[in-house]
Amino acid sequence: MSRRPAAADTGESAPALITETEALAALCARLRQERFVTVDTEFMRERTYWPELCLVQLAGDNEVAEVDALAPGLDLAPLGELLADPNVVKVFHAARQDVEIFLLKFDAVPTPLFDTQIAAMVAGFGDQVSYDGLCRSLAGVQIDKAHRFSDWSARPLSPAQLAYAAADVTHLRKIYTALDARLRREGRLAWVGEEMAALADPATYRQDPETAWEKLRPRTGNRRFLGVLQAVTAWREREAQRINIPRQRLVKDETLLEIAATTPATVADLARARGISEGFAKGRSGAGLLAAVQAGREIPDEALPEAPKDRAGPPASPALVALLKVLLAAKSEEHNVAPKLLASSDDLDRLASGDGAEVPAMHGWRREVFGDAALALKTGRLALGVDGKRVKLIPAA
Repeated sequence: MSRRPAAADTGESAPALITETEALAALCARLRQERFVTVDTEFMRERTYWPELCLVQLAGDNEVAEVDALAPGLDLAPLGELLADPNVVKVFHAARQDVEIFLLKFDAVPTPLFDTQIAAMVAGFGDQVSYDGLCRSLAGVQIDKAHRFSDWSARPLSPAQLAYAAADVTHLRKIYTALDARLRREGRLAWVGEEMAALADPATYRQDPETAWEKLRPRTGNRRFLGVLQAVTAWREREAQRINIPRQRLVKDETLLEIAATTPATVADLARARGISEGFAKGRSGAGLLAAVQAGREIPDEALPEAPKDRAGPPASPALVALLKVLLAAKSEEHNVAPKLLASSDDLDRLASGDGAEVPAMHGWRREVFGDAALALKTGRLALGVDGKRVKLIPAA
C-alpha cells in the first residue's frame, strides 16, 4: 500500500508513502532500472546506542518515494537488494550515519556509493558544506529546515514532515549530476573514489571495544593507566550496546579517565568519582565497571597497551604547526579543495611531531597535493613567502 502526502514545493507530484512490502518491492524494481538513486534517512538516536530507522527517502529520475520503516509488517528486504545492486549508484549527502544504519539493518554497506558532501569538498565548496548550501548553489532552491528536529518515530507523520523529508532527495538529484559533471571536467573523480572506498569499508562503522580507549586521546605514556582505561572503555562500549543507551549517557569520557587514574576498588570508591551516582555504583552496571577496573589492574605488564607513537613523545612545536597551517591554506587555495579534506588539525599536530606520522595527508592524492610539500617544509627544502596578496612556495637551495 502507498499513499500520497501533500506535495513539496518541487514542481512535481507528491511522493508516495510506502507502508507495505508489495509496494516497496515494486518501487525498488523500478529504481533498479535507474543509473543512480538518491537516498536519505530519518532516524532517532538521542536516547539509544543503536539508531532507530524511521523513514527512508528514495528518488530516481522519474519518481520520489518515502518508505515508512516503522510500518507494521513491512519487510525491508527489497530495499536491501536495491542498495546492494552494483549497477545503481546510491547518492547520499553526509552519508556516514545513513550508511551505518543500513549496515546494521542489512549487514552490508550500500554499493556503489557517492557522497555529495565529500564531492563538494573536492570540488572547492568548502569544509563540510551543508545540503541546503548545495541546494542554493547548485539547485537554485532554498530548503525549509523547520522540521529538522521532528520526532520521526511518532505516527502518523504529518504532510509537512513528509514534504520536508522528500526535499532531502528531490534536489539531491540535480546536485549529484552537477558535481559529477564538474569533477569529470576537472579530472577529480578518482579523488572522490578514494574517499568513497573508506565509506564503503564496514570497518569504518564497527567500533572495536578493545580500541575504543584511543578515542579518549589520553596524554600519558603510563601503560598501567592505559591498561585500566582500555578495560573500562571496552566495558562501557559493550554495556551501552547491551542496554541500548548512548555511551556518554552511561558514563562520560572524563569520568572514565578519572576512574583509570584512581582505580576504585569498592562501591564507595566508585561512588566518589565525578558523574557516578550511588545508585549506579551499587547496581549491575557499577559492578561491571568495578570488575573492568580490576581486570585492567591484572593485565600482565608485557600485555599492557602503549600510547600511540605520535602521541607518546613531546608535543609538537606550535610554530611548526602554524607554518603547516599556512601551507595547508595555500595548497587548498591553489587546488580549490577544502582544507579539512586535505588535513585535519590532528593530522598537522602529528605531522609536526614526526616524519613517519600515519595520517591520510601522507597517502594518495592528498600526498601529491599537500603531504610532500609538508615534508619539504619540515626538512628545509621549501620556504614560504608572499607574492602580493598570496602565499608563495619557494624551493630552497
